[in-house]
Amino acid sequence: MRRKDRILHLRRSAKVTTQQWRRTAVYWLGAVLVGIIAVLFARLGDWAAGVRHQIVDWHPTAMLVVAPAGLALITWATRTIFKGAQGSGIPQTIATLHIENVTVVDRVLSLKTSLGKILLTSFGIICGASIGREGPSVQVGASIMHAFSRLLGQSNITARRSMILAGGAAGMAAAFNTPLAGIMFAIEELSHSFEQKASGRTLTVVVLSGVTAIALIGNYTYFGHADVDVPVGTAWIAVLTCGILGGLAGGSFSALLIKASRGIPGRVGQFAAKRPIAFAAACGFVLALIGLVSKGATYGTGYDQARAIFNGTEHYPASFFILKYLAMIVSYCSGIPGGMFAPSLAIGAGIGGWVEQFLPHTTPGAVVLLGTVAYFCGMSQSPLTATIIVMEMCDNQQVTLALLATSFLAFGVSKMICPHSLYSSLADRFMEANDRGTRHNHSPPKDNKPVS
Repeated sequence: MRRKDRILHLRRSAKVTTQQWRRTAVYWLGAVLVGIIAVLFARLGDWAAGVRHQIVDWHPTAMLVVAPAGLALITWATRTIFKGAQGSGIPQTIATLHIENVTVVDRVLSLKTSLGKILLTSFGIICGASIGREGPSVQVGASIMHAFSRLLGQSNITARRSMILAGGAAGMAAAFNTPLAGIMFAIEELSHSFEQKASGRTLTVVVLSGVTAIALIGNYTYFGHADVDVPVGTAWIAVLTCGILGGLAGGSFSALLIKASRGIPGRVGQFAAKRPIAFAAACGFVLALIGLVSKGATYGTGYDQARAIFNGTEHYPASFFILKYLAMIVSYCSGIPGGMFAPSLAIGAGIGGWVEQFLPHTTPGAVVLLGTVAYFCGMSQSPLTATIIVMEMCDNQQVTLALLATSFLAFGVSKMICPHSLYSSLADRFMEANDRGTRHNHSPPKDNKPVS
């Protein structure tokens, strides 16, 4: 009997081990797929930016037609073909970590919605909207890992949330090629009160998706290599200056967007509620006007402008980051899909590029980095994520201490203006909208409140 028991025990152990390896293989496959999709999304976004450049080069005023028509078409698509695809993607991902209704989570993280996010965000870039692909990449990554979780038949809520968390972090890491920032993003921004925080599974998924992205497009950095430093002393005046300015600008931006998510006031809000497609077209026309004033600098992600400012090949006036700031607000209020990460980096770089002329004691490139981390942190209120993402994007650890100091100063200033985190507030708004939609025939409400 003992021998039979031992044989039975070995068979059961072998069966469990085989199942574990199959699950692990599925996790790895999902992580690799997140990396591949993130790279394809990046290529599509670059192609979209190229198409827009061709339109602007052909005739700048053509955007007065392209932008309104394009944003109207995108808004129509989010209300008919790809319902729920609007917004940046990060608030939706955060919300799914707290929603217990599996049906709602399946709808928010459906592969169809993710496809719409990719296509419509790319089309929005063609149309000149001031949006990025990093936020949508978070939701796409979460959707892919959630789909694999369903494939495995996981019914445990903690395990399901762990997969969503890992996918969201992997999507961001692969989009920016910043694996450390992806891990910190999962801990600091996505998880919040989620009890598991970042597990070994999360780390594995982030690393594998990052490695996949590197294998496909190379080990690039967003800003290139930055051989700059901010030595302790008079150079730290830049830390104080950028931290305060970035915190004020980023905090104000977050406060405005949170207020807009609750309802655009006045007649504009009434118009948006009654005629959302026409309102989106009006937003597109405003974006085209801003683009004409800025000579096309405010269109799209702002990646080219941020890199040029950092490298010193272009010197934009203060009007650049002010107009980019306005373009981001208009793009958000239109309700189209699109993220805020890349445009925020451009605004921060613009602030740094403008401030550096008044700070001769600090290397210009270093001031640009400080301005970038300050505004990014002021907007997101995630100081550690902001520090690590900028540090990885410039491939420089020498400025880490200055980046940390600037980021935490901007965080404190931003908190005084906007006590609540932007993405958490938008996630709460998203959950409230879904609760109302569930009570009314399980359909999302159609109001004048942009849900991002």
